[in-house]
Amino acid sequence: MAYEVKGAWVGLIVGIVTFIVYLTVLLARAADGALEQTPYVDAMLWSIGAGIVAVIIVTIFVTIATRRDGTQTDVRDKQISARAEFTSRGLLILGALTALVLAMLEADHFWIAHAIFLGFLLSGILEGVTKIALYRRGVPAW
Repeated sequence: MAYEVKGAWVGLIVGIVTFIVYLTVLLARAADGALEQTPYVDAMLWSIGAGIVAVIIVTIFVTIATRRDGTQTDVRDKQISARAEFTSRGLLILGALTALVLAMLEADHFWIAHAIFLGFLLSGILEGVTKIALYRRGVPAW
């Protein structure tokens, strides 16, 4: 398995787990009241930070454990990364546009922050899934 595939799996799994933990904390805090009134900033910042740190640490462990596989990239790896990034960019833009519309409608900060957060999360998940699929099935011609 290529180094980039392992990184895609790590990012995908850590991203999903981090979001599930964040959602669990958020819903537990909102058990008694309105969701918009739930304190979310600290939990969101902690989940983003913990996700970044977890990806770094797990990637280091995976790299050490499989160092004989090598970490060299070739043209195919660059094509797959470019295609996956291109594919996932739409969800990131959709999250930003949703946040922009919510801001124009003067929605609560809770919804604006979560639109951006979900845009980044879904974009990262789609990028990971795309990379894994392209490594398994190959890069189709444009």
